[in-house]
Amino acid sequence: MNEKVYRIFVINPGSTSTKVELFENEKSVMETDVFHDSTVLRTFASINDQLDYRMQVIDLFMKENHIDLTGLDAVVGRGGPSFSMPGGIYEIDERLIRDTRDAKGGLYHSSMLGVQMAAEIRKRYGGIMLMVDPPVVDELQDIARITGVRGIYRKAANHALNLKETARRHAAEKGKKYEDMNLIVCHIDGGISITAHQGGRMIDVNDAGGGEGPFTPTRMGTMSVTDVLNNLFDKDPSYVRALCSQAGGFSSWFNTSNSDTIHKMVEEGNPKAVLVWNAMIYQVCKWIGMMAPVLKGNVDSIVLTGGLLRFPEIEETIRERCGWIAPVYSYPGEFEHEAMCSAALKVLRGEEKPRRYSGKPVFDGFGFE
Repeated sequence: MNEKVYRIFVINPGSTSTKVELFENEKSVMETDVFHDSTVLRTFASINDQLDYRMQVIDLFMKENHIDLTGLDAVVGRGGPSFSMPGGIYEIDERLIRDTRDAKGGLYHSSMLGVQMAAEIRKRYGGIMLMVDPPVVDELQDIARITGVRGIYRKAANHALNLKETARRHAAEKGKKYEDMNLIVCHIDGGISITAHQGGRMIDVNDAGGGEGPFTPTRMGTMSVTDVLNNLFDKDPSYVRALCSQAGGFSSWFNTSNSDTIHKMVEEGNPKAVLVWNAMIYQVCKWIGMMAPVLKGNVDSIVLTGGLLRFPEIEETIRERCGWIAPVYSYPGEFEHEAMCSAALKVLRGEEKPRRYSGKPVFDGFGFE
């Protein structure tokens, strides 16, 4: 008997591009990364206002390449800043779209367009509408939430989609279940997420969306509160927020977040570039070390993923500094689209039922504040 072929369209909006890919079952039959000129994007008052423009660009690409989505079985939109939720596969409904558009999770990021664009595709071509492992996945253990200020709690904004998919792939390669392994998983790219996984849950993670953790090509990283007060207190809040997401890290040091440009300077021996580049890797290693006691030293593997692993010295340095904790494994690039396609296939094949978004955050205090 021939296997039923399902057509799945995935949408992944980024800061200056929208990636789309069409799958027939697990096979990719079309993919593209449609560029959006930043000078055009800046003419919109908000990210949400970019929706029609981005859809027009995608529509033009589809038309020019004679791609017909008629008879689509599923459309999967990258999740965005709705209220926090456990990891998993979710139906996209009006409440999820509304809360993502309104950034109820406290992030302001282009991923807020993912479920909105999925809804536009579904209006035209049909199919079920899904989201998987959004950046607001919150599976923190309670002890990881506490800060030294009553009523202020740590958040878990991270690259959950790629982190969890890479963890699952690594576990499968080891002949084990993801739920049976203790892992430190790191997404290393324009943003950097460093996470401790236990029992199939991310029990601790740096708040990558809020600028916590290592500095990155675009984010300032963790700084002491007194340094922030002494150096940034008189700055406009929008500028400080931008340092946490777009204007920090390499952007601050070099007026560009282009890692290829910075790495070329490193190769040429530019002393500032060498020091800042190595400092970023050094801070990644420190945060990996912080996750080891979270897992009580019982770490099966340190798993690396993300675009910056195209530079081999990043993996080499992490092996040198952190290899004593656990074996280090590298999976360069990202598996976000494969993760979205796999989730849709599980639903379409009846292997898993999608969850319903609750419209409430996972955590809203302990009640003794």
